[in-house]
Amino acid sequence: MIKNMFKKLLLFFISLFIGIILLVWIIHFIGWQEIKSAFLIFTGWHGIIILLLTALMLFLGMWKWKVILKSQGYDLPLQKLTNSYLAGFSLAYLFPLLVFGGEIFKGYILKENFSIPWKNGMTSTIIDKIMEATSFLITIFAGLIFFLLKIGLPPQNIGIILGGGLLVVSCAIGLFYFKVFKKESMVKLFAKLFNHRKLLNVEVLEAEKEIFTFFKSRKRALFVASLLAFARVAVTWLRCWVLIIFLGESVAPLSALAILGFYYFVFMIPIPMALGSHEVIQTFAFGALGLGAGAAPAFTMIQRAAELFLALMGMVIFFRFGVDLLKTLIFRKLETIIKENNNHP
Repeated sequence: MIKNMFKKLLLFFISLFIGIILLVWIIHFIGWQEIKSAFLIFTGWHGIIILLLTALMLFLGMWKWKVILKSQGYDLPLQKLTNSYLAGFSLAYLFPLLVFGGEIFKGYILKENFSIPWKNGMTSTIIDKIMEATSFLITIFAGLIFFLLKIGLPPQNIGIILGGGLLVVSCAIGLFYFKVFKKESMVKLFAKLFNHRKLLNVEVLEAEKEIFTFFKSRKRALFVASLLAFARVAVTWLRCWVLIIFLGESVAPLSALAILGFYYFVFMIPIPMALGSHEVIQTFAFGALGLGAGAAPAFTMIQRAAELFLALMGMVIFFRFGVDLLKTLIFRKLETIIKENNNHP
């Protein structure tokens, strides 16, 4: 257990270090003065608008999660979901190497605070993640198609990275929807492929069945949640477009869509806050689209500042809940030990 935690912590610092190196390299390549000039345009009400659009993105994501929970029979008010959603967002944003870390935490909060069974809480977060990934992938493809039509094929190295990343994610999501349509278990498939029979327990199989039921049978909830997923994409698209205009660049909506596609793509790379990786790919995209490479780092830093502000709020909530959960777990462990001692004098 401690060994696994150490490995994850080491990977986190390695990925963060790589991100910082990329960021420093981009600043050196572009020139700090040019980046600073672009960044200084972003003041006052411009910053408030970007922050509000970022908050609206998260609100739509939280509303989508509420719809999924309601379809499972748990109609929780939005204000009661705010803390757990923000905390989950901050974990995913700041610690992407903790795969499903945010989802696990949200599932645990649902169990502890609202007495929602662990299985239902986790399935709601997994369904939410699948719908989010689907909407992001469609946006990436749409943005990439426009980008390629406008500038032609990218350099070979970038083409390989883009193609490889998209192929892996597309295959994973495509396989999921294929299995849903065929009503075939993915858990059994992975248990067979990796010879991991521990996956074949009743709780895991029931959770998978619940996920399949949502996508196959709960048509109204699926429709509403899909609308909210793409509404979130639309708001993020608007944020990209508005921010580029604030930075003094003239940009068409479809060019902003290409920038948005690259934004979603870099978050597939497990680097905290997409530090450095976002700057590298957007510098290439901005330059190729004729938007001025110097504006790209300012664009990414401003986006990150708005997201980081909300992520830090989420971390405060996470630590507050985390301490309470730790106390609960310790209390339960002590209670179990006392009972065992009483039963075996």
